[in-house]
Amino acid sequence: MRARPNVLQLEPYQPGKSLEELKMELGLRDIIRLSANENPLGASPRVLQAVQQFLPLIHLYPDGYCQHLRHALAAFYQLPPDHFAFGNGSDELIHFLGLAYLEPGDEVIVAHPSFVRYDAAALLNNATLHRVPLTPDYRHDLPAMQARVNERTKLLFIANPNNPTGTLVYREEVERLLNTLPPHVLVILDEAYHEYVDHPDYPDGLDYVRAGYNVVVLRTFSKAYGLAGLRVGYAVARPEILEPLERVREPFNVNSVAQVAAAAALTDQEHVRRTRELNRHGLNYFYQLCERLGLRYIPSWANFVMIDLGRDSRAVFQVLLQQGVLVRTGDIFGMPTFIRVNTGTPEGNTRFAEALQMALSEQ
Repeated sequence: MRARPNVLQLEPYQPGKSLEELKMELGLRDIIRLSANENPLGASPRVLQAVQQFLPLIHLYPDGYCQHLRHALAAFYQLPPDHFAFGNGSDELIHFLGLAYLEPGDEVIVAHPSFVRYDAAALLNNATLHRVPLTPDYRHDLPAMQARVNERTKLLFIANPNNPTGTLVYREEVERLLNTLPPHVLVILDEAYHEYVDHPDYPDGLDYVRAGYNVVVLRTFSKAYGLAGLRVGYAVARPEILEPLERVREPFNVNSVAQVAAAAALTDQEHVRRTRELNRHGLNYFYQLCERLGLRYIPSWANFVMIDLGRDSRAVFQVLLQQGVLVRTGDIFGMPTFIRVNTGTPEGNTRFAEALQMALSEQ
């Protein structure tokens, strides 16, 4: 049995070991995970209450159209309900976009490094993938991406803020691109970290949906809302753009508990505010740590920061892990001297700082 050659081009996702497995393996009592861009505050208490109340109904199939969540988001954003599509995380929606829009020989443009699932959407559908390097300050190079557009281009992905660098593209840059692209190109604005951004020139992708551009905005409940374990993402676009996604998705792709939790999370914007405030304090703490240690870092608008250690990040990673601190090495992004660390609680951030200083002194 032979798999399709384009499938074999993909590197399978390598999930890290579970925290319980790592604790047993390393003989540690606890490990703090600062590698997955999770919300250290967890989910809102309203979410926990709503889920607890719903549990007696988990024997029933989910609402395949996510009606309650759909109308909650429509009211929240003041958009019609048919402007939303839902996925098992925004990852699944990226997969749907590839299935719905790409044919062999079509072309996809992405930044590099950026979120790896964009690459998969292209490769799984035998589309040509163009990876455009980031600028020297680690931002999307929109003019260079635009220069790769031709009559075969179908999808152009922009992560804003970008993962793994946390950098932004600004309103004027995005609008210049949108106003010059041909009508057969669909722009996907992936705003997974939207809730963390307070930059005055950050473009709200929903403005372009309202204005009728060929844009799909992706957002998620995994990050600021603290529902990473339930996997709820959504796409916002004109209904004629989303309709093909409904044709390719599985009938019950978002489970019932996830739908209930997401709708409850949306009602607690005070929890989001506290999350954003904690994150800003955490980023500032990391910046001060880097300056004190003489380390270069990339200023971030997400809930993580890339730190240049000036040496092999894998060796430092191992020392950090021995101290019970789990981060992400940069080699998987083509940035081998960097680590990516997401903000945690004040106690977790302090523990990371102490472990990092110890790791650097041993290298």
